[in-house]
Amino acid sequence: MSKIPQIKEYGGLPVVTAEKMKYLDKKAVMEYSIPDHQLMENAGKALAEETLRIAREELGKAPGGLNAVVCSGRGNNGGDGLVAARLLQAAGARARVFILAPGESGYGELVVRNIQTGKDAGVQIVLVTGENMESLAAEFAKADLLLDALLGVSAVGKPTGPVRRMIQLMNKSARPIVAVDIPSGLSPDTGHHSGVFIIAKHTLTLGFAKTGLMAAHAQPNTGQIKVLDIGYPPELVEEAKK
Repeated sequence: MSKIPQIKEYGGLPVVTAEKMKYLDKKAVMEYSIPDHQLMENAGKALAEETLRIAREELGKAPGGLNAVVCSGRGNNGGDGLVAARLLQAAGARARVFILAPGESGYGELVVRNIQTGKDAGVQIVLVTGENMESLAAEFAKADLLLDALLGVSAVGKPTGPVRRMIQLMNKSARPIVAVDIPSGLSPDTGHHSGVFIIAKHTLTLGFAKTGLMAAHAQPNTGQIKVLDIGYPPELVEEAKK
């Protein structure tokens, strides 16, 4: 069994496992009365702001000249990407979302909500199926950067099917990739992968850094790591240190 890196702090904040992150998220909602949709909105806002900074400083792109593509999965990581796309567009960028078609259980409530909110705001949201998957290569080639919002801390095992192919096409595009929370395909706890994973230039991890991002073997795939504030109260931050 792969070991979890024992680095306890990054960026002045505690480093957490996937299970602890889910626990803290739940506690923020249940005990601190922060609605889960507000946490997602906060995450998307922080992602959009940091993406605009990266575009400005590294690509020389003002918001009005930025063409961003967001690749969203079916879970809350994808929801974070949907919010980021809407706020990027509100800032003047061109933002398009390519979201994996729903599985048997459909999308979660927050994803459904943000698909509709994005559409209402005029964001182009394209459902990715087996029929149009290969056309993504041309779409990615036109982008200035890609946001990887495919898989979050709840994902387990090796990416398969459409997720696997989307990861391959993103990497093949040679466009800079900004990973949302963790690069898809990397274990949030150990930083190991099973052969299919995003190679990110930046990883914008939400709330707290995840233990897997701290592993030396993960560094070539995470790029520059930055922890984004998503509105946890100071008391919850203190609890995360325990």
